[in-house]
Amino acid sequence: MLITVGIALFLGFIFLGSWQVQRRAWKLDLIERVQQRVHAAPTALPAASEWPRITAADHEYRAVQANGYWLDGKTVLTQAVTELGAGFWVLTPLQLDNGSQVLVNRGFIPAEQRAQWQEQPASASHMPVQVTGLLRLSEPRGGFLRDNDPAQQRWFSRDVAAIAQAQGLERAAPYFIDAGLPGQPIAGNPWPRPGMTVIHFANSHLVYALTWYGLALMVVGAAWLVRRNDRQRANTDTDG
Repeated sequence: MLITVGIALFLGFIFLGSWQVQRRAWKLDLIERVQQRVHAAPTALPAASEWPRITAADHEYRAVQANGYWLDGKTVLTQAVTELGAGFWVLTPLQLDNGSQVLVNRGFIPAEQRAQWQEQPASASHMPVQVTGLLRLSEPRGGFLRDNDPAQQRWFSRDVAAIAQAQGLERAAPYFIDAGLPGQPIAGNPWPRPGMTVIHFANSHLVYALTWYGLALMVVGAAWLVRRNDRQRANTDTDG
């Protein structure tokens, strides 16, 4: 019985360790692909026909560029904590020439600017603008351990579908743009502050793999000790 349990534990730990090795290889490949996207020349936004096939693995953090005009009256603020402190992300829909809209995270503002950005004019400016930034996927539900409350315009995450519905955006893309590119110089001291996207992927798979392989070795060591004790006991019984 003990032998069966020991073999099962050993094989299980080896399997888990090998799985973490595979996960580490996948994560390193993902990090490399994201870095290539971030530093590549900006491309056009995915067309509406591509929206159902957009995934984090293939599209997130892609450098993109879009032209349109701001729908300032449909701006929403979502809570944020950044290296500049607590405040809000300013999300404004960009009306595109093809009739669709894309939410743009124009950047971070400190909390004391909240009223200023919530009181935007209801009419669109129709002044052409060009936005360059990183494509980001929706952040559904909520954040900060709280749920979004569209009725009260209280947003704790950048939930694209919920924001589009609350703001009456009929053809909103299922993603948003983080304005600005990491490392790109910013002239002056503008608000909202763009280019603050944090790109970080937790990669502890090597530690996990070594842990599982270590447990497998402990099983082997325990089996060896049990076997040695059994032999010593058998020799003692024989001598007796």
